[in-house]
Amino acid sequence: MSPQTAVLKKDITPQGSDYEIVRRAIEKISLDYRDQPSLEDLAEEVGETPTGLQKLFTRWAGLSPKAFLQAVTLDHARRLLDSGLPLLETSLELGMSGPGRLHDLFVTHEAMSPGDYKTRGAGLTIRYGYHPSPFGTALIMATDRGLAGLAFSDPGEERDAFADMSSRWPNARYVEDMAATGPHAARIFNPALWRHDQPLHVVMIGTDFQVRVWEALLEIPMGKARTYSSIAASIGAPGASRAVGAANGANPLSFVVPCHRAIGKSGDLTGYHWGLTRKRAILGWEAGQVAS
Repeated sequence: MSPQTAVLKKDITPQGSDYEIVRRAIEKISLDYRDQPSLEDLAEEVGETPTGLQKLFTRWAGLSPKAFLQAVTLDHARRLLDSGLPLLETSLELGMSGPGRLHDLFVTHEAMSPGDYKTRGAGLTIRYGYHPSPFGTALIMATDRGLAGLAFSDPGEERDAFADMSSRWPNARYVEDMAATGPHAARIFNPALWRHDQPLHVVMIGTDFQVRVWEALLEIPMGKARTYSSIAASIGAPGASRAVGAANGANPLSFVVPCHRAIGKSGDLTGYHWGLTRKRAILGWEAGQVAS
C-alpha cells in the first residue's frame, strides 16, 4: 500500500470540529441569503437549538450567524457598490475597517524560475499531510524552500484534493510527512502565531503571469476585497480581467494567498476552487478575526 493510499484510508476527520455544522449553516445562508434566514431557520436546518447554534457558530467564527450573513451576502456587497464607495473598503457593521494588516498572516515568498515550472516538478520533493482546519481538512504541501500548496476537502474528498494538487506538478516526488507539514498547519490557522517578525515562507510554482497575480492577492488585507479588474490594473494588465480570474482559480496556496478576497465587478462573490460555501466560510471567519 502506498503512503498516499494509506493516509487516505485513515479517519482524518477532525474530532469535535465545529466546521461540519457551520458548513451546513453557511450552505443555508448561501442558498437563501435573499430571504435573510433567521437563527431559528438555520438551527432547524442543522438540527441544533437556536441557542446551541448561536454559541457554536460564534465560537467558530467570532461573530453571530446574523452578523456573518450581513458580512458576506451578495446584497451587502452590492449596496457598497451602489453607494459609490470603494468596494468593501468602508466600515462594516462588524468593524472591518482600519489597519487590517494587524490581523494578517504575514507571508514572505519566492517564485521558482520559469525553467523550474516548465519541468512540472521534476527533481522536486513535495512533502504532504492532512490536518484539521477551521474550514475542513487541509492538505498541506511543502518543499525544502517553503510552503508550496494548501487545499481543502470535506470528508471523503481527500483523494480528489490530492489528485488536484499533484496534477499541477506531476513530475514531482511526493512523500507523506505530517511531521514536516504540521508546523505549517499550526502557523497558518492559529492567529495567535501570526507575527510580523516571524513570517511564513512560501514558494510560488506557476507561470510569470500567475505569480504576478498571486503577489497582488497578498497585498489585499484581511477584511478587504478587490475586483478582478482592479487586480488586473494593479499588475499593469487592465484588459486582462479574465486571465486574472483564471490565475486566481489556479492559486495553489489557498487561504495563505487570499484568492477568496477577489470578487466580481458586480459584487458577486463568484466561484472558488474549493467551493463557494468554503469561500463564504473563510470570509466570515476573517470578519470575526477583524471584529475581535
